[in-house]
Amino acid sequence: MAAATHAPTPPGSLKRIVAASLIGTTIEWYDFFLYGSAAALVFNKLFFPESDPLVGTLLSFLTYAVGFAARPLGALVFGHYGDRLGRKKLLVLSLLLMGGATFAIGLLPTHATVGSAAPLLLTALRLVQGFALGGEWGGAVLLVSEHGDARRRGFWASWPQTGAPAGQLLATGVLSALTALLSDSAFLSWGWRIPFLLSGVLVIVGLWIRLSVDESPVFKAALAAAEQRKADAAGQAEKMPLVAVLRYHWRDVLVAMGARMAENISYYVITAFILVYATTQVGLSKQTALNAVLIGSAVHFAVIPLWGALSDRIGRRPVYLVGAVGVGLWMFPFFALIDQGSFGSLLLAVTVGLVLHGAMYAPQAAFFSEMFATRMRYSGASIGAQFSSVAAGAPAPLIATALLADYDSSTPIALYVIAAALLTVVAVGCARETRHRDLAEVAEDAPAAPAVRADA
Repeated sequence: MAAATHAPTPPGSLKRIVAASLIGTTIEWYDFFLYGSAAALVFNKLFFPESDPLVGTLLSFLTYAVGFAARPLGALVFGHYGDRLGRKKLLVLSLLLMGGATFAIGLLPTHATVGSAAPLLLTALRLVQGFALGGEWGGAVLLVSEHGDARRRGFWASWPQTGAPAGQLLATGVLSALTALLSDSAFLSWGWRIPFLLSGVLVIVGLWIRLSVDESPVFKAALAAAEQRKADAAGQAEKMPLVAVLRYHWRDVLVAMGARMAENISYYVITAFILVYATTQVGLSKQTALNAVLIGSAVHFAVIPLWGALSDRIGRRPVYLVGAVGVGLWMFPFFALIDQGSFGSLLLAVTVGLVLHGAMYAPQAAFFSEMFATRMRYSGASIGAQFSSVAAGAPAPLIATALLADYDSSTPIALYVIAAALLTVVAVGCARETRHRDLAEVAEDAPAAPAVRADA
């Protein structure tokens, strides 16, 4: 039974929906990345001061990884209710949770004040951040994908993806400005709190915009069809979205998880671990490293819609594979450039890495959305995206830092990213092209044509 069709979203309304998703994801990624930058720069001193500097950084990144551990739970909970109640309601809730946790981090007492309770409180709030972000991504990209023009879905759906570099840009920019304006002692004493407290203002702006948009018409049509089927079946219970995903789309979930490996791992090595490597191994200043990530994130923001538009012309898979292969090939030049010890070489390394990452990240929103039926799409896309983050993005800075400590060399770190790239190439190579799928015409009691190739 096909989902009911819906009238195309007017261009003006679509742009407002894209803006709402972009601003919301920017704020949530700002909150999430702010923690990562602070973990690399100050949390090791404020919350783990009794440790060796590199061990303190490892412990700091461990609390960073805890946020990723909570993302699959967020994907399950938000995906379930997002497929039952709608995308918009859950997106509002995720923004409130993320902003509240980030604001609270800015008020936390440090180890010098409350001892071991400080890292415990920090970890608890990081768990809330991860839970919220686990539900944010799927809802934001689906809201745009299900409103958008099918012929340009890759382009429109890539705009919420720019929320990641925009959030990174905002978080790094605020930290960079503060480290430039304040002395090291002032920043360590109270200046680090300002970016976290700023989140409260950003959340108010984000809520005002996000509450103004309409629910996805594709979801509303699918919900009406599901209610009719339920009535026709004399009250027979509807399958839980998670159960339906695991029954009909388990191969697609595995593809999404594999596709995320290189994308996730490379991103956190390039933007989070690099702050440690450039400052401790190469001897560059914090300001220099932050500035390189800042400029690289601006370029990243600009190229993502271009990669998304290209995926509408040649397909999701070819663009994704360019990114995965490119990131793998770039890793040895990446570290060789950083080891030169100049700002120019560091900037080139980070910028090229992020441009190649964008080739994976841009088509990801449309690619994952097109794999799943409407009433299980939030669950399927979120589960595929967020469960992989536990094995990919969560431990990436931790593993990279541990490899550096053990081998005092970037070679094992480069090989680690290359292995992830190979895994992603295999996963995407096993998938079917999805760019021609109509999201409004996917059967609700069975999957569309499988995204995984039968001959794979």
